[in-house]
Amino acid sequence: MKKQLKITYISELNVQPIGFWGDLLTQKGAIGDIDVVNWKGFPHLPQTSFFVGYSSSALCIHYKVRGEGLRALFANDHEPVWQDSCVEFFCKRIDQEGYYNFEFNCIGTCLSAVHKTREDRTSRPLEEMTKILRHSSLEKKTFEEKQGMAEWSLTVGIPFELIGLDGKNLPEKILANFYKCGDGTQNVHYVSWAPIVVEQPDFHRPDFFGEIYF
Repeated sequence: MKKQLKITYISELNVQPIGFWGDLLTQKGAIGDIDVVNWKGFPHLPQTSFFVGYSSSALCIHYKVRGEGLRALFANDHEPVWQDSCVEFFCKRIDQEGYYNFEFNCIGTCLSAVHKTREDRTSRPLEEMTKILRHSSLEKKTFEEKQGMAEWSLTVGIPFELIGLDGKNLPEKILANFYKCGDGTQNVHYVSWAPIVVEQPDFHRPDFFGEIYF
């Protein structure tokens, strides 16, 4: 049985600046934990939770992370943010052959594409990237990896139009997964919300997405 989450409409998200969304989503959003270690060779498990809801125009996610080490080398969208301290959201419509990925490092730099398969993808143009709202608890400055325990949060707003949805006529559900990774960090990790049952680390597996109900 697929993992499931029911999310709700939060009207305040339409009028409050994104800097206030974290509290709104923590109080009123659906809660999930990114705590599935799928691959024994990568046992590191940062404490990662997410809180998700939606406005009239966007899917809104607030991530909270606590773990060893923190890295943010990339400041420009479409750079390899998965190598930094990174959280991710992948999703697809029920009727969709491909899927969408939204990957964010801890300072809010984003990589996103429209995928037919892992290799067959089209990066989003920069004018679309500017529509993806982000607010980090950290300064928007790059830095080399810092050791020691670190806590940070990231709030994002992904417009429905970028995932092929109409906010006025949402489907019953979409398929999705939430991830935490850090390929280039000292403590390499690949953690997910919904389990991924394959031998090698691979987040690009829509066949293992869970169900997100509106």
